[in-house]
Amino acid sequence: MKNFPHTEDKTRLLQLRLQIDQFVDYRLANVMTIPAPMRGTHNHLIDIRGIHVGHHQMIGDGWLSGTTVILPPQGTVASADVRGGGPGTRETDCLAPTTMVSSVDAVCISGGSAYGLDTAGGVVRWLASRNRGLKIGPEAHHVVPIVPAAVLFDLGAGGNFKNQPTADFGWEAANRASVTDTRLGNIGAGTGARSGGLKGGIGSASVVLHNGITVAALVALNSAGSTVDPKSGELFGARYGLGDEFEHLHAPKKDELRTWLEIERTPPQLNTTLAVIATDVRLAKHECTRIAASGHDGMARSISPIHLYTDGDTVFALSTGEKEFPEGEAASGAIRTGDERIYKINEIISAAADCVARAVVHAMLNAESVSTWTSYHDTFPST
Repeated sequence: MKNFPHTEDKTRLLQLRLQIDQFVDYRLANVMTIPAPMRGTHNHLIDIRGIHVGHHQMIGDGWLSGTTVILPPQGTVASADVRGGGPGTRETDCLAPTTMVSSVDAVCISGGSAYGLDTAGGVVRWLASRNRGLKIGPEAHHVVPIVPAAVLFDLGAGGNFKNQPTADFGWEAANRASVTDTRLGNIGAGTGARSGGLKGGIGSASVVLHNGITVAALVALNSAGSTVDPKSGELFGARYGLGDEFEHLHAPKKDELRTWLEIERTPPQLNTTLAVIATDVRLAKHECTRIAASGHDGMARSISPIHLYTDGDTVFALSTGEKEFPEGEAASGAIRTGDERIYKINEIISAAADCVARAVVHAMLNAESVSTWTSYHDTFPST
């Protein structure tokens, strides 16, 4: 005898099909009226209101390294995703969706490899001096600042292997953090960064979606892989530009490309690209985890190869919670087909990946030649 679904099961199936049909109809009805996304005011991480960015670096006398600190508003939810085979991190485990702490007080990214993790201690001290952190006691100073950190390899970039960022670098970067610092290139954690045989650095990009939600990313580009297409000399990530963002770029002249391809060079063997993504809409911790994962897609679109054993590629994702989704939907912890919230988060996931790819391009375009490491523009002046 043939088994038929129970009436209750058939009702649920019909309800699910109705929800999907309604959502598809909604999307089709609105697809022609959704305005195109546009770049934020500064095309930078600081376009997320309340986020402060600060840098500290040393250049010269054997130095070529630095630290970048991101100070978000209090209560900012965060998560992280580590894909590189050789990461150097601190407190990324506490950002897993299953752990207790959901908000962070700062994110610190730095040069110096494992030595550079000391910089996070300086950020912790700076925050503690202002009584900011996870409250664990009755007194105002009874706090433990939560400062996840990740480092890239630039040891010896300035000529002296022993010149490494210290806790003082973290303190200074935090102390200098502001909502106006939009500097890119050879700054902060990007000071000694290199990328596929060229000079790397700090890059950033942002986007304002059709619903007013802003997504932004900041990267410290220090990759073994190249950002340059060997067939054309163009930057892989430039195709993801918004509007006329990269329309000023031109493919380099063939002789420039030929010269670059013929040069015998040894890209750095120990690397890492770091990224911090942020959005101003309220997300749950597990949703931030998915946003962080998407940042690696942006790396893969703009850097080839990526996520090698010698890379420590790490992405942090922050949600300041300034805005709610227009319909005020709250995260329930359950992901269900037909729940419109997940489709709106999909837009943020996609935007985050593109922001990282665009930020990589801006890192290359703003980097300046240092010592034997030439910038993209100096290598391909016709661009």
